[in-house]
Amino acid sequence: QFGRTEVIDNSLNPDFLRKFVLDYCFEERQNLRFDLYDVDSKSPDLSKHDFLGQAFCTLGEIVGSAGSRLEKPLTGIPGKKCGTIILLAEELGNCRDVATLQFCANKLDKKDFFGKSDPFMVFYRSNEDGTFTICHKTEVVRNTLNPVWAAFAIPVRALCNGDHDRHDFIGEFTTSYRELARGQSHFNVYEVVNPRKKMKKKKYLNSGTVTLLSFAVEAEHTFLDYIRGGTQLNFTVAIDFTASNGNPSQPTSLHYLSPFQLNAYSLALRAVGDIIQDYDSDKMFPALGFGAKVPPDGHVSHEFPLNGDASNPACRGIAGVLEAYQRSLRRVQLYGPTNFAPVVNHVARSAATVLDGSQYFVLLIITDGVISDMAQTKEAIVNAAKLPMSIIIVGVGQAEFDAMVELDGDDIRISSRGKVAERDIVQFVPFRDYMSGGPGAGLSMAGLAREVLAEIPDQLLSYMKARG
Repeated sequence: QFGRTEVIDNSLNPDFLRKFVLDYCFEERQNLRFDLYDVDSKSPDLSKHDFLGQAFCTLGEIVGSAGSRLEKPLTGIPGKKCGTIILLAEELGNCRDVATLQFCANKLDKKDFFGKSDPFMVFYRSNEDGTFTICHKTEVVRNTLNPVWAAFAIPVRALCNGDHDRHDFIGEFTTSYRELARGQSHFNVYEVVNPRKKMKKKKYLNSGTVTLLSFAVEAEHTFLDYIRGGTQLNFTVAIDFTASNGNPSQPTSLHYLSPFQLNAYSLALRAVGDIIQDYDSDKMFPALGFGAKVPPDGHVSHEFPLNGDASNPACRGIAGVLEAYQRSLRRVQLYGPTNFAPVVNHVARSAATVLDGSQYFVLLIITDGVISDMAQTKEAIVNAAKLPMSIIIVGVGQAEFDAMVELDGDDIRISSRGKVAERDIVQFVPFRDYMSGGPGAGLSMAGLAREVLAEIPDQLLSYMKARG
């Protein structure tokens, strides 16, 4: 039990005031249950009160509903209509303002023997205990006593952790956020003072001046701001039907359909799909296959619809995708090679038609193997990085996935033909890291979902930011 509302007397349409604070995680399935009771006494024991009904949902369902408002019928009493519960979610306000500042300096002290100085600025915020914590460092401007530094953005909360590199100290000054917020004015021209020089030289005035050139503050939007504003997540699945998966009729195959348990492809699809479907209002998910010979003529296809309908490859719900996947296994012949570019480009074409932030596309590729069209896939990803799109790759089986790590781009941003991707849009996870048989399997699937979906909110934000 997480908490209880207040009691509202004698009402069939109560409007509860008490709010409950929960930690929200996009990448986790956060199940909730709401039980309603009619109070008959002052006893805290719920069994002493009349049960009126209950509702089940996820936190993601509430957040993903229009205006973060979800209506659910109350159930739990057989043969009786129990009414409706209305659930509302709102993000707690914390300081999300971002300040953009630019500074220049004049007549700084000369520090270099053969040149002038190579000045940079370090900003420290004052702590409650009187100490200071570094919060920003500008770039170095070479060989000048009158530098103009580039404008920089910094969260306001970072202004209102130590670098001990050795440099020649020019001087310092103090200011406050309130002063800086006045913008460019005579209030924001600061004398740079070197305390040691001031003690030694009676006629010392300063070591130059620093001037604030500009100051602007804007609120930074969060993932939930966009979801609440109506941004829909469009989820597409692409499944590897290459022969390296093994004969689907054999238990050793990664595509083997056991009557007792889901295979790796189905588990990965469920783990990711069950969470992401809360943010897609129509619950229709395009599902594609690649690397198989398809009927009627047996040609090899790298973007065939699992439901057999090329004009509309969308399936109803995750259950519909699983059904279409299982039907396809009986209909197509596993073949090869393992080409990703066609399915990446397929989703990119859809994403390119909706650039206004109302929709964001997520492609889940589930594959067993070594990619055959690395150059074309890199090019497709670099082009897709400009679009409202993210790619999740789950590697199943025991193959080496070195190429997938390269596509992930966490350490080195992916590039193609000298062009670097605007954003990191790929997240790769090996399924085997989350495989645990028996009772722990559910937990491992939650871990898989957490890992593959954790980057989606920041990737969506990076697109929105880049497009203003």
